[in-house]
Amino acid sequence: MQGHECDVKTSRVMAKKGKKRRAVDKLIDIDHLYPIEEAMAKVKEVNTAKFDASVDIHIRLGVDPRKSDQNVRGTVTLPHGTGKNKTVLVLCPPDKEEEAKNAGADFVGLDDLVTKIKGGWTEFDVVVAAPTVMAKVGQIGRILGPRGLMPNPKSGTVTMDIGGAVKDVKGGKVELKTDKLGIIHSSIGRVSFSADKLRDNAQEVLDTLNRMKPASLKGTYMKSVTVATTMSPGVKISAKSS
Repeated sequence: MQGHECDVKTSRVMAKKGKKRRAVDKLIDIDHLYPIEEAMAKVKEVNTAKFDASVDIHIRLGVDPRKSDQNVRGTVTLPHGTGKNKTVLVLCPPDKEEEAKNAGADFVGLDDLVTKIKGGWTEFDVVVAAPTVMAKVGQIGRILGPRGLMPNPKSGTVTMDIGGAVKDVKGGKVELKTDKLGIIHSSIGRVSFSADKLRDNAQEVLDTLNRMKPASLKGTYMKSVTVATTMSPGVKISAKSS
């Protein structure tokens, strides 16, 4: 009886998947660890989205994020960018506004933007702030924080080099940080990217994380590496091939 119930549940789960998704699932061996080059070609092959979907890499680290010395966080500049033109908001004093605008910032200001954000406006991807205005930025911390938008010195988004920070973000710089489960999530491009470009970007992320390995960590550092598009099954990557 139990076996029959299991078969019924499996059939129901399969029925919920669309025809295209069931077809691409057959193209992937979920237990196989693909070399990084093959994984990038495979993730393009199994994409079912009709739009230029984001390609993301997910790395499960053998760290304990609750320990300050194992809370991995930093930045990486992708060789080929993310394929997305990020909207950058800059909060700074008046003497830095021209520098921000010249660097390509989309929104520049301080009090007016803080008030607008307090009202619920969050139509931007990255916030860059001058250290001298962080007291005012703190007023909107409850809004920015949960969305991952709070500027931070470790990510290079709290700095007096406003122009440089804006150019870095526009040029493909992304933040890497562990979530509560010790997993790093990062975009490495779009489906329209060639497999070679996706491989280069993924390799840069992995190399950067290897350089950030906590000295106190014992055991396996990278436990699993998976790449997937917005609407596709994940493809597991062999960490040894990266």
